[in-house]
Amino acid sequence: MWCRRLASLLKVPCRLSGSTRHSSPWLPRERRTVLAAVARWHHTAPESLKCAWQLHGDHLELRYANTLMRFDFVWLRDHCRSASCYNAKTNQRSLDTASVDLGIKPKAVRVDETTLFLTWPDGHVTRYGLEWLVKNSYEGQKQQVMHPRILWNAEIYRQAQVPSVDCRSFLETDEGLKEFLQNFLLYGIAFVENVTPTKEDTEILAERISLIRETIYGRMWYFTSDFSRGDTAYTKLALDRHTDTTYFQEPCGIQVFHCLKHEGTGGRTLLVDGFYAAEQVLRQAPDQFELLSKVPLKHEYVENVGDCHNHMIGVGPVLNVYPWNNELYLIRYNNYDRAVINTVPYDVVHRWYAAHRTLTAELRRPENELWVKLKPGKALFIDNWRVLHGREAFTGYRQLCGCYLTRDDVLNTARLLGLQA
Repeated sequence: MWCRRLASLLKVPCRLSGSTRHSSPWLPRERRTVLAAVARWHHTAPESLKCAWQLHGDHLELRYANTLMRFDFVWLRDHCRSASCYNAKTNQRSLDTASVDLGIKPKAVRVDETTLFLTWPDGHVTRYGLEWLVKNSYEGQKQQVMHPRILWNAEIYRQAQVPSVDCRSFLETDEGLKEFLQNFLLYGIAFVENVTPTKEDTEILAERISLIRETIYGRMWYFTSDFSRGDTAYTKLALDRHTDTTYFQEPCGIQVFHCLKHEGTGGRTLLVDGFYAAEQVLRQAPDQFELLSKVPLKHEYVENVGDCHNHMIGVGPVLNVYPWNNELYLIRYNNYDRAVINTVPYDVVHRWYAAHRTLTAELRRPENELWVKLKPGKALFIDNWRVLHGREAFTGYRQLCGCYLTRDDVLNTARLLGLQA
């Protein structure tokens, strides 16, 4: 039955560019069609403010700032920001949502130039700023980008001439930290120069923006070709482009690399903007993009080397999008660690392989490859939810150190500095 449901789901028409329907497809049909016996538009004065509203059987319809919004009555009661419903000091809801009557309707509605007023059957009055409603409505969110980005291939990134940030400025000033984070948020990679090439100094650098995420690889790690772990990365072999920890249920958000020493040749780092490649798939084959965003896969890491015994499994589609605006927020791509495909029915799996081939071709286009030689003193931060990395084969002794950072804390730091993240 699950397979039939998935197959049916994957045959629906693509809606990646957003829906223009007036009713939400997630609501039961009877709720979408219940209207008040007489519905008419009410305008604020003056009408030049372009604000109008009308009541329906189960929702309020509001037109303001060129946005047509629909608010369920329960939603309007639940989000009340009055002192008895919302604690403005803690920014937490005080109202018990489960206590709201699911059939509730306002007794009176009034709208002036800036505010919506709702009087409920028990006499409680809710006030909403119209600008707040535009920002927080479903229709408003569909028009917003959660994470502004600049998608890039190698030429776009080189022409942008994105500067590295000096280590001292990064550590000691908000301006340097903000510049670094802005670069990181826009491009998914950022560099810090003049870092003392030790694990301890790299740790100080990482902790400037986030808590370090301890994993099965430890907290801060040294990385050499001694095959001390059951992973191809711990060799001198070339590594194809990939994202890390796809076998975690929540892949690590940010990865830090710092080359401490290399006595040999080769070993350049490969960087590819996965979102740029996915955007090309969306333009050329939107049905394949949708398939990659819906089919769940397993990624697996099995390790039995020395004292390291691990069996990790993570589940999720290759492409992950926010359902309300179809914005891509995570790519989970690692051909080394992809497990047996046993979560996809027969009549879907071949189409998935074709879609995966299309994405892989984009990821492997030479013009999308940014090659960087990591040297002592230059630390690289990578958005592991967006940018794929790899390396060319190398000779000699090569030692890197690094760590994973918690994504929530990096974005928290950025927001506190006034950045959209």
